Parts: sequence; C-alpha cells; structure tokens
Amino acid sequence: MRVPVLVPKKGRKGDPGRLAPADLSTVGEIHQVVFAPEGDRVVGYLVRRPDVGGMIKREDAFVALDACMANNEGLVVSGPDGLDDDARERLGLEWDACLIWTGMDARTSDGKELGWVSDVEFYPKSGKVKSFFVGDGSIAKSLVGDMVIPADMLRGYRDGYMIVAPEAAQLQLAGGLAAKAGEGYAKAKLTGKQVAQKGARGLGSMLGKAKKKGKKQISGTKGMFGSFMEEYKKASK
Repeated sequence: MRVPVLVPKKGRKGDPGRLAPADLSTVGEIHQVVFAPEGDRVVGYLVRRPDVGGMIKREDAFVALDACMANNEGLVVSGPDGLDDDARERLGLEWDACLIWTGMDARTSDGKELGWVSDVEFYPKSGKVKSFFVGDGSIAKSLVGDMVIPADMLRGYRDGYMIVAPEAAQLQLAGGLAAKAGEGYAKAKLTGKQVAQKGARGLGSMLGKAKKKGKKQISGTKGMFGSFMEEYKKASK
C-alpha cells in the first residue's frame, strides 16, 4: 500500500528496473489489491492518481501485477498493455466480478463470523494467494493477532462476505502481544472481538458493486483503545 507506481517517459528505453527518476513519470500510489473473480489470485493493483489541481478527483488506474517491475523509485509499469483497459483486455478480466478482499468481513460457510480481512500473503510472480489474515480490528490485532486462513479454505464471495470453510473457525491466532502473555489470553481474544464489532466496518468489495455504491470507510469508536486495554490488563493479572 502507498507504493508509488511509475511509467517510463515517452522515448525512454532500457530496463525499467534501472531507469533514473528523470526518466519516469508518476501514475500514483497503490491503495488496493485486486483479485480475480475466483478470489484466490492477485491480478493487479488499484492506483490512486493525484488530484487535478489538488481539487478534482480522478478515477483510479489499474496496473496488472505481471506488468510491474521493482525500481528504487517504486514499481515501474513495463510494456504498453500494463495499465487500465489495455491490461484488463490482455488479462481477459471480468472486471465487475473482480474482488477487493482487504477490509471485507469474513465468515464460514455455516455462518460463523470471523472478523475482517486485514492482509494477504501471495506469490509475487503468479499472484497465487498463500494465506488470508483475518483480525478483529486494528487494536485487537496488535494485542491478540490474526487468524491465518490458508487459501484452500476459501469458498468464494457472497453477500458482501468472504466465505471460508467451517474448519477456519478452529484456527489459532498467530502473532500479537496477548498470544505471548499466557494467562488472560482467552479473555483478551474475546474482548478484542467485542470491541471490533463496535468499531470496524468492511472496505472490501466486488468491483461492480463498489462502482455503484461507493466504498465504505473504517470508522473508529471513541475510547476503543482505552476500553480494550483496560479489559486486557485485567485479564492478564
């Protein structure tokens, strides 16, 4: 997120990964990861373009994952068909069915709520997803950790939710301070979920619906950090 995306200036040739800043133009910064309609593969990124005159919003650019090359300045788009409609056509994407998992609520196919998708681990060359990270909220995540859900447990998208196998509800949390605290861990986990239910809202979407309804924003609950810490300290005594 927020990594700059650049393109070679007209007439500039050579290895995109070695081009100097003077040879590059900025497209914008990455702010979302785009997944194929099946949900188990990254196809590219949404790039937020700079506002025109600092006031007029511009439509996001799409950059294909396989057209990105690392450069000291960020990611450089290589080839003429790495951006926008050219990239979508080349990849044969059903654009309105592509997904943005980050921020989407996740639940099992039998209806158990798990939290929301905070991160994804994927292979950079193929885009194939390795794992989804599901947490209860930013504060809970730092203390309790994430649930790491293997990609083979993904069952798809339905009604605004990532749907995963029922077995995902039995997975253990990984990372976080509370996981190392021992005593009080279970109570801290429960408190984190209760707090997050008050303060978190999903950002994830199916792109077709996002264009019609707009993106939701994460809203914080006043005093959320204080209440969580108070309960966590009590549980850890």
